[in-house]
Amino acid sequence: MSEASHAIADVSREQVAAAAGHRLDEVRNAGSRGRAVEMMREGVRAVCMRLHSEGRLQGALCLGGAEGALLGAYAMHALPLGVPKVIVSPSASGRRAFGPFVGSSDVLVMHSVVDILGLNPIAISVFDNAAAAVVGMATYAGRSPAGFGGRSVGVTMLGQTTPGVMHLRDVLERSGWEPVIFHANGVGGPAMEALARQGALAGIVDYTLSELANSLMDGIHATGPDRLTVAGEVGLPQVVVPGCVDFFNQGAPDTLPEKYRQRRSYYHNPVATLVRLEPDEMAELGRVIAKRLNSARGPVSVVAPTRGFSLSDTEGNALWFPEADAAFLSSLEAGLRPGITFERVDATVNDRAFAEVVAARYLTITKEHAHA
Repeated sequence: MSEASHAIADVSREQVAAAAGHRLDEVRNAGSRGRAVEMMREGVRAVCMRLHSEGRLQGALCLGGAEGALLGAYAMHALPLGVPKVIVSPSASGRRAFGPFVGSSDVLVMHSVVDILGLNPIAISVFDNAAAAVVGMATYAGRSPAGFGGRSVGVTMLGQTTPGVMHLRDVLERSGWEPVIFHANGVGGPAMEALARQGALAGIVDYTLSELANSLMDGIHATGPDRLTVAGEVGLPQVVVPGCVDFFNQGAPDTLPEKYRQRRSYYHNPVATLVRLEPDEMAELGRVIAKRLNSARGPVSVVAPTRGFSLSDTEGNALWFPEADAAFLSSLEAGLRPGITFERVDATVNDRAFAEVVAARYLTITKEHAHA
């Protein structure tokens, strides 16, 4: 950024800075590399979004180190799902967290093997493959998300709610809907909501709310403050199920913080431990969920099982804690505004009978919404 470049760009660095509301000398004098990246990434995003709106951007390819990859990723996260996005970087390695590069979008991340400095036989091979990938995707790209919405329904799931969601999916498919399943791991929920904003979904069955429990307890599947608000904001019909609200996610058992080691927990796999929420925490989570749902402009129905919120939260299993579940249900029901239906079902979250009630409720509110 500090030296003149011999490359001739279609959009100059001065224009990128201006798109972010800055002069290039202001960026150069930002005081730190990180602050300069923050300033320029707004311009990169603005330029890419303008080009896309003008029909001049059919794909995005970024070559860069850590800062360059983050600049490109910031723009890619704003582009609609379905627009090809490829990042090539030496930072894309197994020792790095991929969240900042991928976000909740469909970004393809490719390890450059060598550093991004000039050309050599290895770099040329990697870069040629990356170029071929983005050109191939742009040439044979699928539909825009805006074309998905008619009968697509977003559904959240984890392994602990998989049987229930499979039953739900079967009923919805027989009824002419196309369930789109999202893994509620801190990225899946926001990804679903991003697609809801883009018009790619006609409704939501939020069957698995563990991301909210993680946010409350600072678990590794935590999300931001918008979770469970977007469908309501855009007016989509939604059925909400408190699946997996009984636990938050931590890492391997031997990494569990001391303060959680006396709690009920479940060894899920070598890198994941599920830790039980206590009654007071469950009550607070119920209030949080109610508050977020109360702002919805579209129809909302809550369907809650009374015999367990996950596979491990059933009688005789590691996370079974009926007093905590009761505290959650009472708090949630008391906090919901009039107009949001709340239904208790004497079943576990994974029982076929429960999933059929959820499906029936979704079919009812979507029919009513269509005729409203």
